[in-house]
Parts: sequence; C-alpha cells; structure tokens
Amino acid sequence: MSRTMGDSHKRFLQTIMSNGIIGASQAVALHKHCCETHGERLDDFINVINTQLQPFFMHIRKGMSEEDGLEYYALVNVTETDITRMASDYADNELELFRKTMDLIVDSESGTASSTDILNCADSLRTKKLKKKETELVLNKFVQDKWLKEKDGEYTLSVRCIVEMEPYMRTIYQDLIKVCHVCHNIALQCQMCETPACGIKMHLPCVARYFRARSDPRCPACNDFWPHEIPEMRHSQSQSSQNLPSSSKENTAPTPSRRSRRT
Repeated sequence: MSRTMGDSHKRFLQTIMSNGIIGASQAVALHKHCCETHGERLDDFINVINTQLQPFFMHIRKGMSEEDGLEYYALVNVTETDITRMASDYADNELELFRKTMDLIVDSESGTASSTDILNCADSLRTKKLKKKETELVLNKFVQDKWLKEKDGEYTLSVRCIVEMEPYMRTIYQDLIKVCHVCHNIALQCQMCETPACGIKMHLPCVARYFRARSDPRCPACNDFWPHEIPEMRHSQSQSSQNLPSSSKENTAPTPSRRSRRT
C-alpha cells in the first residue's frame, strides 16, 4: 500500500510547482526543512510524492546540467510529450521560433545556437514573422522561463527543457540524439570519440570526472586514445553547493575545453 503525502511532502511539492525546477542543493535543503521524518532519503521522499502524482499524470524527474554536472529536479507533465505543453504561455509564432531554435541547437556541433542564427530564423517564420526587437524579447522570456540558457550570445537548451522535452526530442530528432556514455542522459554539449566505429559522446563534466585519475586518457568504449583536451575540475563557487551531500559535491564544474564535432 502506497504512503500518503504528509504536510512535509505537500510543502516540498508546492515549492517545486511554483518554481518548475530546483537545483539539487535547494532540494536537499528544502527536504531537510520540510521533512518531519528524520532519516528518510530524498529519493524515497520524492517517490512518495510521485506515487500520489500518478493520477494527475505529473512526475518529479531528476536531470543534470550539461555545463557543470549539477543535478536538478523538475516537475514534468507526462501526458504532453511535445512543445504543445508551452502553448498556454506562448503565441504560435513564438512556439515556432522555439522549435527552430531547438533545431539549430540539436543540429549544431557544439550544442548551441547563436543569437544571429536565431534572429535569421525569426524572419522566415510561417506563422507570423518577428522583428528583431520582438525576437530578443521572446528569447529573454524563454530564458526567464528556464527553457533556454544564454551566455555571450550563445543559446543552449536548459536542464528543464531537456528533462521535459526528452521524449519529443527522441521522436523528432532520432539519430541526432545521442546519450552520454557515462551518465546516459542526452548529450548535446559534449566531446565525442573520433574513432569512426565508436563515436561515443560524453558531457564535459563527465569527461572531467571520468579521466580525473587517469594519466593516459582512453575511450571507455573502444580504448582508443581520447584526443580532446580534458577539462579541469573546479569546485562550484555558488553558495547553494554548500548544501549538497558529499556524494553530490563531486558534481563540480569543469573548465571549458575545445568543442568536438557532433554526428
């Protein structure tokens, strides 16, 4: 018989509902603050909530940032598997812009899309063209709503987007979507084994962790020499990381390295 949610579970759920996605450090702190049952693991605590969310086709899923390896928890609607889940918040031409942005990111070698390329797409929308200023405002909204991330004019898919849109991405992009050999999550910003018969991919944080104690870096799948620069591990400077348990503190941000070619 499944456990019912107590007040602590409800408080936790209310917080994640209001935010959409929270970092693992915030989840750990929130769990500690809410939980009246001492000793209950966070994953077990969330499983109780997920069991009660099943009739509502909702689920709390864990995802990982491709940039720094930190974990996040997102509340996902499991009945909607495509971009229509965003329809209540965006106009048709804004949704089309998001699709085109996702196309650019998935098709790119670096897992990013430049603001210039996205602006060019906005001028050829089938629904309704967007002017430059309008496009910039929409992109800002995508970032604020945690669907995209932006740095120096380059846009990437956020953790929330990858967690919520994974079924859609696998259906639409199929062979373009590869998973990280280490963590088995979708890999867009990554390094790739350059041996033609292999071609596995690994996120930069996963590369940094996997090769951390190896002086002779070799592909974990084919054992050929790993030709890319190995990112250095550096501890996250964010205050929230101090709340992580010891096992999660290993998820530290790597120093960026040369981007590799995607298939």
